Parts: sequence; structure tokens; C-alpha cells
Amino acid sequence: MVRQHELKPAADSKFRRKRVGRGDGSGHGAYSGKGMKGQKSRSGGGVRPGFEGGQNPLIKKLPFKRGFTNHFKKEYSLVNIGLLNVFESGSEVTPDRLLKAGLVKSLRKHIKVLGNGTIEHPLVVHAHKFSNSARTALEAVGGKGVELKE
Repeated sequence: MVRQHELKPAADSKFRRKRVGRGDGSGHGAYSGKGMKGQKSRSGGGVRPGFEGGQNPLIKKLPFKRGFTNHFKKEYSLVNIGLLNVFESGSEVTPDRLLKAGLVKSLRKHIKVLGNGTIEHPLVVHAHKFSNSARTALEAVGGKGVELKE
């Protein structure tokens, strides 16, 4: 096993570090490879990342990001209860059947059933969440809402 403190250069390695400011004969004397004058030749010289030569930088032109974004929030595919009339009476409505019927675009998001519209026959609906109005509308026609684990 190779350990970091045991590493050594290759046996025939002759690379030497660049020593600047050690006289003209060294090839790196006088201006030490920094050229003549200017901001980048000075001690501590150079500009910060994003500096655009005094022009108003792009980062200053963008609006400030305000508020708070919860990166752990759960997103739901919403299905209105009125759209569930496409299924036959007494059938079980699962997320797969909702996808096949085109009521949800994908199964990546959880499914929430909302109470907009009217349902005409009893169904057993499997979803991750139900609004109160959707649950009461389902139970009013003899159906049932079954919550799936998230």
C-alpha cells in the first residue's frame, strides 16, 4: 500500500521549482515573469472573480433572490374528482390507471385528489392525499378514498 508520507519523485526526475527574482541570469529576474507595470504586476495585484474592468458586472444586474425555498417540499400531481367519472362504477382507481387514462403525466410526483367537479358513481380511489371536499364527495356517493404511503 502506498502511503502519502512515503511518496518520492521518480528516480530520474530533474524538475526544479521556478525561483523568481533571483537575478537576470536565472531567466526569471527583474520583473519575475510578471511583465512591466499594471495591476497584475503589483504585489497582491489582480482582480476578484466576476470583475469586468469597472463595468457594472452581470451579478449586479441580476435581481436579488428573496425569501426561502424549501428544497424538501413534496410536489403533487393534482386530479379533480370530476375527472374520475371516466372510470366505470365500483372500480378501483390506482395511480397506474390514472396514468393510462391521461389524468396524470407521470408517477414521479405524488397524487392528490381535489374536490372540484361532481362524481356520479362510487369508486375506490388510491392516492397519496385527498382534500376534505374530495373525501366527502367520494363518501357521499358510496365510494372510498384510500391513502397510499408517501
